Amino acid sequence: MIRLRSARPDDAAACFALWHAAVAATHDFLDPADFAAIAAEVQAMLPLVPMTVAVDAGDQPLGFMIMDSAHMEALFIHPAAHGLGLGTALVQYAAAAHGRITTDVNEQNAVAVGFYRRLGFVPTGRSPIDSQGRPYPLVHLARD
Repeated sequence: MIRLRSARPDDAAACFALWHAAVAATHDFLDPADFAAIAAEVQAMLPLVPMTVAVDAGDQPLGFMIMDSAHMEALFIHPAAHGLGLGTALVQYAAAAHGRITTDVNEQNAVAVGFYRRLGFVPTGRSPIDSQGRPYPLVHLARD
């Protein structure tokens, strides 16, 4: 059973570990130095931002989502939990709260682009760099 809840301060370490595993499994295009720099940024940021977590029966996070108003800043699912509906549940939760939602996804992450397209997101634009100015193109997406 999928259960969503607000993250607690003690979830930060588990969320960072699942973020690290998810990115290692899906972002093979990242330069190792960039991966390390991004990891340090994420580890510092996670305890400070409100998140919604998808948890297992033991209340351990298997995925998380960070929203900034109606923009999904992050959605990560532990690779061992891919295909269980956690990402879909988190997106549906955000859509129920906000109606139209937007997100950005790395263009090189074809699996993520396909996931969002299957959930009804449509491209609204493209950026040649990511939000930190790194050379990883983003696809801007929206779902009504």
